[in-house]
This record gives sequence, C-alpha cells and structure tokens, in this order.
Amino acid sequence: MAYQAGGQRSAPRPVPESLEAQAYLQDYATLLAAVPFPSVVLDHGWDVVLTNTAFQSLFRGVGPHPTAMPGENFLRFVLFHPEASSVLGEHESRWCLPMLAHFAAALERNGHDPGLQSIRRDIAQDPIMEAAYRQGLPHWIRAVGERAVEHDGAVRPLLHPDPRWGATDCRVVDETPPMLRDMGCTRLTLVLRSARRPSPTVRRARKTGHLSVVPPPEA
Repeated sequence: MAYQAGGQRSAPRPVPESLEAQAYLQDYATLLAAVPFPSVVLDHGWDVVLTNTAFQSLFRGVGPHPTAMPGENFLRFVLFHPEASSVLGEHESRWCLPMLAHFAAALERNGHDPGLQSIRRDIAQDPIMEAAYRQGLPHWIRAVGERAVEHDGAVRPLLHPDPRWGATDCRVVDETPPMLRDMGCTRLTLVLRSARRPSPTVRRARKTGHLSVVPPPEA
C-alpha cells in the first residue's frame, strides 16, 4: 500500500449536546478503563471518541503523523500512517482492505459527509491507494467473500510492542450498546490471544506499479 500524509486533520470531535449523553459517555469511559484488552469507541467517520489504556499501549511505539494517529482517526491510521504495518499484521489484506470496504459502504450511505469526503480526496490523491479502492477492493471481495470485510468476529494478526504478547492474533468484537449506536458510534474491542508464533519480518510498504490485490497488467 502507498501512504500519503493526507490533506487536512479531521474536524474536532463533536460533543453530544444532550447532558444525558455527555454523562453517559463519561460513565462509559470509566467502564472502558476497566477493560484489559484494547478497546475504542469510534464515530461514524472513524474519529476516536474514547479509548482505554490497553488501546493506547498497543500503539505506543507509533511515531507522530499530522493526520493519521490511531488515537484520532482509526481509518486514517490504517490507510495513511507509514508505521501501521508495524502493529497491524498482514496489514494490506487483513486490515486495510476490510477498512476500505467499510469506508466504501459508509460513503455510499453518507456521501455528503465532510469527513468522509476528506478521506476520499486523500485516497484519490495517491495513485496506488486509488487503485486499491477502485480495482483491488472489488477483486479482493470477489476472491474472499463478503464475510471477510466484517469486523465483528474477525481474527486478525497483531504485532504487540509488549513482548508478553508479541506477534499474536486478536478477535475483533463489536460491543456497541444501543445508546452508543443511537449516537452514531461503534465500540470495538480487540481480544488478544497469547503469543504463539515467531515474529514475522516487518517490511515497510513501498510504492510499486500495482498492489498485490490488483492483478498486474498483462504484457
């Protein structure tokens, strides 16, 4: 995958107007803090609303980026941060393409959303990322099936900076209660499994003429 810096930083996170909703989020943050696995609450555009300490620890080694930090917008992190593959194992096929599929569906539902439009413009500015979106994504979905794009229940590889976990897998669990859903938010928890395989060699993505998910042009 190619990684561009992206255009503008996401808009400030909206604060719920309702005092009841604000109080709910405050109490929900307390609940999230007690969860031992990385857990995050995202709004409809993948802006991060809440995280817990375990989520912050998972990404503690990630360097700074002007628009794609994991604690600010998780989709931008997956798509545009050059160090995303240092934490998200098998980054292109197991993380990036499923996220692109969810983004495409969100854009179809809410095409006029400014945050989604901003991400779409940044994808379009990178020829290889644009190829992933227009050509690689449909090809990949046909190859693996619709179920592969779902987050809930998916088992995906991680490279945890804590050596007690190391190279492991996590099961992504959607734990969104009705009140969060009514706010347009989603809660995802990454249930970590014990390290059980040698650490793979992490290769930084580089620009090539085509993606591995896009069939190379015929000679």
